[in-house]
Amino acid sequence: MKPFISTTFYGVINYVCAISFIASPWLFGFSNLGGAAFFMPMLIGWLQLIMAIFSDNPLGFIKVFPMQMHNCLDVLTGSFLLSLPWIYKFSGDVWLPHFIFGAVLCINGIFVHQSPFLTRATPSLPEAGITSVDAHEGRLNH
Repeated sequence: MKPFISTTFYGVINYVCAISFIASPWLFGFSNLGGAAFFMPMLIGWLQLIMAIFSDNPLGFIKVFPMQMHNCLDVLTGSFLLSLPWIYKFSGDVWLPHFIFGAVLCINGIFVHQSPFLTRATPSLPEAGITSVDAHEGRLNH
């Protein structure tokens, strides 16, 4: 399958998800539960916001983190958030927001352009670890 999420839309989804994660206990009415149900979405929201700000995509302000790293962390945190209600045994009270947000993070991390999950690895050139993609895009300085 080919990636279908542009890097710009990926950046928008990151910011929207981060703010939604932080506000989710009050948006979805489970702020009274406390514990992991309350704190984990907020923690993941803050981490997502920091990653979005530092990510090397069109909407990142400080382009430090490579997209591939951000995609891997999206899938990792998304799969954790997706299974969180059953890991911490609060699925009887609330599970749908955690499950949906986790699925959105996983889909966002897998199906964005430049994702390491759907993009084939390219062999490196002998010149100091520069990949063949860099050489074809004119980034090779002679």
